[in-house]
Amino acid sequence: MRDNPKNHFDVIVIGGGASGMMAAGVAGARGKRVLILEKNKNLGEKLKITGGGRCNVANGEMNIREFLKIYGDGGKFLASPFSQFSSKDTFTFFEKLGLPLVVQARKRAFPNTEKAIDVVLALQKFLQKNNVVCKMNMRVSKINAEDGKITGVVASGVNYTADSFIFATGGISHPETGSTGDGFGFLRTLGHTIADPTPTIVPLAVKEEWVKSLAGVSLSFMKITFFADGVKKIVKKGKVLFTHFGLSGPLILNSAKEVGDLLEWSSEVTATIDAYPDTDHGALEKKIIKTFDENKNKMLKNIFKDITPLGTSEAILSILEKINPVRDGLNSNGVNPDTKVHSVTKEERKQIVNLLKALPVTITSLMGFDRAVIADGGITLKEIDMKTMRSTLYNNLYVTGDLLHINRPSGGFSLQLCWTTGFVAGSNA
Repeated sequence: MRDNPKNHFDVIVIGGGASGMMAAGVAGARGKRVLILEKNKNLGEKLKITGGGRCNVANGEMNIREFLKIYGDGGKFLASPFSQFSSKDTFTFFEKLGLPLVVQARKRAFPNTEKAIDVVLALQKFLQKNNVVCKMNMRVSKINAEDGKITGVVASGVNYTADSFIFATGGISHPETGSTGDGFGFLRTLGHTIADPTPTIVPLAVKEEWVKSLAGVSLSFMKITFFADGVKKIVKKGKVLFTHFGLSGPLILNSAKEVGDLLEWSSEVTATIDAYPDTDHGALEKKIIKTFDENKNKMLKNIFKDITPLGTSEAILSILEKINPVRDGLNSNGVNPDTKVHSVTKEERKQIVNLLKALPVTITSLMGFDRAVIADGGITLKEIDMKTMRSTLYNNLYVTGDLLHINRPSGGFSLQLCWTTGFVAGSNA
C-alpha cells in the first residue's frame, strides 16, 4: 500500500539537467506520468553556462560511424543509442521546439540565438507540453530498493514511489551548478561498479609567468607539443586561450586527459607552443629580416609586435630577455629589448625565430573539477543495457548522461550524449 497516491508516478527522473529533461519529456510524450526531482531552484543550471553562455548543443557531424569514433572505447557501446537518436535527430528536435541550430567552426552546433538560456527555455516548453511535474529544491537523500527493483526515493523528507526511475544527476564538473557526484554515490550504494572521476576536459595550470601575463589573449591557430621528461609525446593544433592560471581553449581542453596521463608517470611535463605552425624556420626568418630592414633604426621592443601574434609581444619579449645560454642550450645571452634593430646579431635573430617556433611552458597540473567542462568516471558500461539504458542489476532503473563512464572531447559531444541517452531512457522507462 502506497504512502500517498499523489506521490506515485510512472517514471521519476532524478536530475533536471540536459539528459534528465530529455528523458522526462520523452517519457511524458508516451503518456507516462512523470516527475523530475531537481535539487537546484531551477532546471538546467549547467546548461546555462555551457559554451560560455552560448551552449554548444551538438556537433554537426552527421555520419554516425565517424561520430562514434570520437568516444574512443565507448563508441562500440553507443552504436545502438545513436541509431535511435543521432546528431541529426537533435537538430530536428530543437527545430520543432522553435530553436533551430547553426553549425560553426569545427562543426560545433549552437542555437541560432547563441543564448544558452534559450535551450533551457525550449526544454521547459517540451516538459510543459508533455505534462511533466517538476519539483525544485528537492535533494534526494535515500534510494529504496528490494528484490532487484528500485521501490522509491526520499527527497527532502518526502517518500516518492514509481514504476521506473531514471538517474540523470550528472557527473562532477562545475559543482556550483549541482554536479557534485550524487548519482555516483547512489549507484555505488546499489552495488554498481563506478570508475572514479577525473577532470578530463579541463584547463592546464603552468609555472611560467609569461603565460599568466597574457590572461584573456586567444590565439586562433597554434601548435602545441607536449614532452614527458624531454621525450615528445603529444602534438596538436588548434585554438589556445591564455588565462591567469595557465592554458585553456579547445586545443588545451581536448588534450587534457592525455596530459593528465603524462603527469601521472613523468617527473616533468613540458610543452612548446609554435606561434607560426604553417611557417617553417627559414620562411619565418625571412619575414623577420624584411621587418628589420624596414625598421633598422628603431628599438627592437618598438617593432616586436610586428613579428609576434597579436597581443603577445611584451610577454614573448620578456622570455627573450631572460634567455640563459647554459639552461637553454644557446650560444649567447638573452636579447636586450632596447637594442636597435640594426644591431641585432644573426645569432640573436635566430633565437627570436626559435622562440616563436617553440615558446616554453611547464605544465604543473590539471585544474580541478571546479573548472572542468567535463569529468569522466561513472558507471561501467558493461552494467548498462545500452539498447534501453537500463541497469543490468535493477530492471526498473535507467542511467543517462554524465553518469556513464565515457570519455568525450568538447565540441558538442557531451551534450549529444545527454540528448541520446536521455531519449533512449525516456523511450523505455
